[in-house]
Amino acid sequence: MDRTPTAKGAAARGRSFCEVLRIEKRLGSVRGTGWDSSGRMPISTTLEWFQTLSCTKGATLTSTQEATAKDLYPTRTVEPTEVFDRKGPVVYGSADNGPMDAETLQHFDDKGYIIIDQLLTQDELAQLRAELQRLSEDADVKADERTIVEPTSDEVRSIFEVHRTNEIMKKIANDPRIVRRAEQILGSPVYIHQSRINYKPGFAGKEFSWHSDFESWHAEDGLPEPRALSISILLTDNYSFNGPLMIMPGSHKKFIPCVGETPENHYKQSLKKQDIGSPDQDTLTEFADEYGIDVLEGKAGDAIMFDSNCMHASNSNITPYSRSNIFIVYNSVENSAVEPYAARSRRPEFIASTDFTPAGS
Repeated sequence: MDRTPTAKGAAARGRSFCEVLRIEKRLGSVRGTGWDSSGRMPISTTLEWFQTLSCTKGATLTSTQEATAKDLYPTRTVEPTEVFDRKGPVVYGSADNGPMDAETLQHFDDKGYIIIDQLLTQDELAQLRAELQRLSEDADVKADERTIVEPTSDEVRSIFEVHRTNEIMKKIANDPRIVRRAEQILGSPVYIHQSRINYKPGFAGKEFSWHSDFESWHAEDGLPEPRALSISILLTDNYSFNGPLMIMPGSHKKFIPCVGETPENHYKQSLKKQDIGSPDQDTLTEFADEYGIDVLEGKAGDAIMFDSNCMHASNSNITPYSRSNIFIVYNSVENSAVEPYAARSRRPEFIASTDFTPAGS
């Protein structure tokens, strides 16, 4: 569980470099005996070293530090535990500090998502589609560890970290039309926690089970709270029948703890088919009965922005019509990743970034 402090990461978290070094020194002194059997630091020790966050005496914990020190969203438990209410707000900003009006923000707060009609111009769409096709046919890209193939075929399922490896994708990930919306909802500068291209080829694209992204990002990546969101930019028409995104609207205001220990290198399996981190069928049935299911159709060029704790899924694509999108995750810099809450080590950098440089800067 090595961590290398950087001045960039310290600045993004609002901590001086001496504060990070001080924490690292304290962590190093307790790692031999202070970590529990799951590989995580006990809360008592965590609270103690958080008291060193300031280089001056008499400092108190901020709400963000308290959230990091305490596990507000325990999951991957041995025994089933009760569903509970979300701890903080969904929308942190207002209509006065971004491009979206009050009605749009209220819809996001109530439903957990918004649809942005024709975010892309036709020229942008054509360029991104061409790049999508080129990447899917590139043998070197396909052999890279950042590329995930379908579990039952050799078809490309996802290509990760495209905001770093591809200039065209980097440009759209830092586009102010997207970044300003994310900042408005999350109430702070944001950084890119994850990016990927998703392919769901005709006849071969497999389903993705019901889950909350935040549950995984909290358990395996160390995001303290669900102060994060995703945008899915549609590069093809999304019909009701070719495996579009499905969301249980309003489900983002409840957290479902999941049962089961996180296996070592769980990401290698979960990115193809997720079992650990998926709620049980009885709870999902109760959620579907209470919240319903929205099937999010859209035209190529549209975009769907949704909260990190939305219960969502997608069906397999048995039609001839492929479904592809660019998927980017924005996290508040005030919610930057710490050590995983329910895994022995964090997922690789290409899945869960620890570069907290604000997007669009």
